[in-house]
Amino acid sequence: MNNNSSKDVYLEGVFESNARGFGFVSVDGMDRDLFIPPDRTGGAFYHDTVQVRLLPERERNSAPIGKGERRQEAEVTRILERGTKSLVGTYTRENKAGYVTPDNGKIHADIFVSRQDSMGAVNGHKVVVKITDYGSPNKPVQGRITEILGHMDDPGVDILSIIRAYDLPGEFPDDVKEEVSHIPDYVDVKADQDTAAKGREDWRKVPTVTVDGPDTKDIDDAISVEKTKTGYRLGVHIADVAQYVKEGSPLDKEALNRATSIYLVDRVIPMLPHELSNGICSLNQGEDRYALSCIMDFDEKANLVDSRVVETIVKSDAKLSYPGVMKLFEEKDDSEIENALKMQGYTATKTRALELCRMLRRGLKLAKMLEQKRAERGSIDFDFQESEIILDENGKPLDIRLHESNDATQMIENFMIAANETVAKTFCERKIPFVYRTHGQPLEEKIQGLRTFIGNYGYKLEGSDSEVTPLEIRNLLEKVKGTPEEAMLSTMTLRSMQRAEYTTECGGHYGLALKYYCHFTSPIRRYPDTQIHRIIKEYLHGKLDEKRIEHYNEILPFVCKQSSTMERRADEAERETDKQKKAEYMKERLGEVYEGKVSGLTGWGMYVELPNTVEGMVPVAEMGDDYYEFDDQNYILKGEHTGKTFELGQTVKVKCAACDIIARTIDFAIDGMEPAANGGRRDRGGRKFDKNSRKPFRQDGGKPKKGNQGGKSFFPMKNGGNGNNRNNGSRSGKGKNNGRGKH
Repeated sequence: MNNNSSKDVYLEGVFESNARGFGFVSVDGMDRDLFIPPDRTGGAFYHDTVQVRLLPERERNSAPIGKGERRQEAEVTRILERGTKSLVGTYTRENKAGYVTPDNGKIHADIFVSRQDSMGAVNGHKVVVKITDYGSPNKPVQGRITEILGHMDDPGVDILSIIRAYDLPGEFPDDVKEEVSHIPDYVDVKADQDTAAKGREDWRKVPTVTVDGPDTKDIDDAISVEKTKTGYRLGVHIADVAQYVKEGSPLDKEALNRATSIYLVDRVIPMLPHELSNGICSLNQGEDRYALSCIMDFDEKANLVDSRVVETIVKSDAKLSYPGVMKLFEEKDDSEIENALKMQGYTATKTRALELCRMLRRGLKLAKMLEQKRAERGSIDFDFQESEIILDENGKPLDIRLHESNDATQMIENFMIAANETVAKTFCERKIPFVYRTHGQPLEEKIQGLRTFIGNYGYKLEGSDSEVTPLEIRNLLEKVKGTPEEAMLSTMTLRSMQRAEYTTECGGHYGLALKYYCHFTSPIRRYPDTQIHRIIKEYLHGKLDEKRIEHYNEILPFVCKQSSTMERRADEAERETDKQKKAEYMKERLGEVYEGKVSGLTGWGMYVELPNTVEGMVPVAEMGDDYYEFDDQNYILKGEHTGKTFELGQTVKVKCAACDIIARTIDFAIDGMEPAANGGRRDRGGRKFDKNSRKPFRQDGGKPKKGNQGGKSFFPMKNGGNGNNRNNGSRSGKGKNNGRGKH
């Protein structure tokens, strides 16, 4: 912060534009973004680093200084650094020139492209355009095309466009490939007795399995559950990626740069090359593997009485799937286990299968007790709706199915949480540098808003706004379960939560009601896990001296920041690919009627989610039976004349009215309600389109309509809402997520 005068307050932050012309600036250290009116953006473009001046009270603002639930307003005074150098969009040619309409709906300006800078692109080409001039109120943004991805209707171009837009990594660099070529493709325990295998505990005879999605190939974790004289011994065995990914090597640098594997709807962009992620590191059935294992001893009531983290040698007896394990639990069908054993040439298949069946049932019993303990301490369970999108060989969506949690997924999730907590507690108490997964206490203003909102329905939260416990949140969710307002209040409660992130301090995990938590269980697909494995191994070998501690204290803040940033990028890209395929799927179903539930409300529309997680918007402008306004106090859309209301969680029948494949949006209409005859139609970003042209009018000035200013509501809406949505939206059920959550 700096003051250029006694009256003016200046700050620096990152600008995020909105298609309506206004924007937001996020400032480090501030809990809330600043709102930038359309006439005060100063020519800032999406993701520019800017200097802003806080605006004093102005006549047209009832609460300009951030009172109540309103954001503080500001104006951009300087552009310090351009954040968007190139973007992806659809090319349209007009006469001797053309323009690119950005895929990113938050960018409200088309990019003018001269003929000589078009690379010969034709109408409908998806292109990458480099911005050469950011324009002014009287001059368009200009650019030149640097890559033609293909025609928008060509198979695979839709997902490739998202990959380019988010600058997702492609092929691994040559130096990484060279390094990988020298890594063995199998474990030779005898040959490694004096090196990699030295000092490791041998767990190969202990019944051990992996449980994942049916199509999973990068297998991080395996489990074993033994009965002891005093209770249970749970082994969570994690791929020892750090054995092969050495600090500072080209492979390690590339892994940190990527920081996470990205699970798009039609492909995986791995953090590690397939030779490691699907090969030597993956805990494939019947193959010796090096692991880092968290061994936990529980008593008969599932109380943890002892634990240790050790280097091990393991061998998975069977690669099992969640559906296969559920068949065992529900139907006593062990065919998946037997088939896995037969594939490996077991002679005593029945005997070994019986051992594994007993082990899994024992595991389920232990997991149920751990689940009960989670409930007692207040772990918050939100019912995330995840979907599985089925594609044909050309990437066309054939079906969208709801992925439901079951005993198999819950068993694995409870075991992974137990290991993550145990490892975090162990090394936090040793006070050595570490990477933690921190989920902070909800912000006071969010709890204030939630408290006010649920009070309208007769519910309350105990404690002050700064001290509401996870147990109070859980109890609230239990109280509303089965009530008409359940979906609405659960959604509002979810939106009051902060986003989890990686930190060097052990800040605990609010959602899980845990004092200690980290990510230990997925080093193949998450860099923080690989990083702490490296630290753990150095500690186990007595190499964590003062010099190494100083080294880790120096590098870990960047590891945390990079990992958190890349995780957000991956989440956003994954959501965009899901939205893309859902829009394509519904495009084939125009006019069909569905029953769904209201999932979001804004001043410009109502979002409705179908049972298979497809979500579309009913534009307020198209609701022809009345003039509807958004009541942000009661969180409803209300008709001015009829008094008719729509609220979160309400069941409505909708018709698929329109799908925009480029914008990845779906429009619904209330079944039986005639659309309003209001002339030019607005897209969900607020851009008004001339009936005779695809090109939108510029929105460089003017005041947003009432209810459209982001921040008027205290909760961001899903998939577009108020332009400040960073956390919401369901993620497709990928093999490596199912049963492992997004904690």
